[in-house]
Amino acid sequence: MEELFSKGLNGPDGTPLNIFGTLAHHPDMLRRWMVFAAHVMSKNTLTDRDRELLILRTGWNCQSRYEFSQHVVIGIRCGITELEIEMVKQGVDAGWSAHDRKLICAADQLHDRYALSAEAWASLAEEFSEQQILDLIATVGNYHLVAMFLNSTGVQLDEGIPDAFA
Repeated sequence: MEELFSKGLNGPDGTPLNIFGTLAHHPDMLRRWMVFAAHVMSKNTLTDRDRELLILRTGWNCQSRYEFSQHVVIGIRCGITELEIEMVKQGVDAGWSAHDRKLICAADQLHDRYALSAEAWASLAEEFSEQQILDLIATVGNYHLVAMFLNSTGVQLDEGIPDAFA
């Protein structure tokens, strides 16, 4: 486990982030999941901002306080404004640009229907490549899994992360 925590699973104070401390109770699963999670977080074809909008909406949809609050901090670093954070809570009709509305709509469809409609796919394909759409689906799917871990195990917010869920 030490080698995993030496590769970025720690918070700013050097201690493991609470999610990873919890998942470390199953080291083999954590190791294998981290390969996919690393793709979603840093190697996919979406912009950082687009990825974070998808994660924030998924965190909100899944009622995951930890996921949403953690990614508010990351989202702001990626250019999402505090107003947009509040808009994420309101959903697709909150006054988004056409581009962002497609992302919020896709996150909602994947959450509610477990699939993108043909219309949503066609709309996304107007500005996203097929790889980007697949990465969009993978991002929402991964963070549904993350929300299940967090919500089921009751992982608490990390030190210094404000509760953005209210």
